[in-house]
Amino acid sequence: MGVPSMKFLQPPTWAPARGYANGVVAEGKPVFLAGQVGWDPETQQFTRTDFVGQFEQALKNITAILAEVAARPEHVVRMTWFVVDRELYLKSIGDLGAIYRGVMGRHYPAMSVIAVSGLVDKEALLEIEATAVVP
Repeated sequence: MGVPSMKFLQPPTWAPARGYANGVVAEGKPVFLAGQVGWDPETQQFTRTDFVGQFEQALKNITAILAEVAARPEHVVRMTWFVVDRELYLKSIGDLGAIYRGVMGRHYPAMSVIAVSGLVDKEALLEIEATAVVP
């Protein structure tokens, strides 16, 4: 399965986005993923209590769901991250970037990060929603 017909939207007078896209338009079959937290998907238990570890597991959970329709990370067009600790997120950006590239590659869809007061599962430090377009 190839890469979807995808165009990243970047107004010519804007500074380049770093680590995300300002917008994406794509053609293909949309795939919508519910918010994924950093728990073990088989037991629905958190084996990692640290922000970076939960982030890595959440991304792995996303790629596992995408694989159900033969989709890959480069098919993701949008991600929304919900984090419970803004300062911890900012402090972890270097580690998050390395893990992101290790799981998702150098594909940077439209992304938003939103600080929230809490998530339904109290052990969750973040939750990530994703939308993909499969050619």
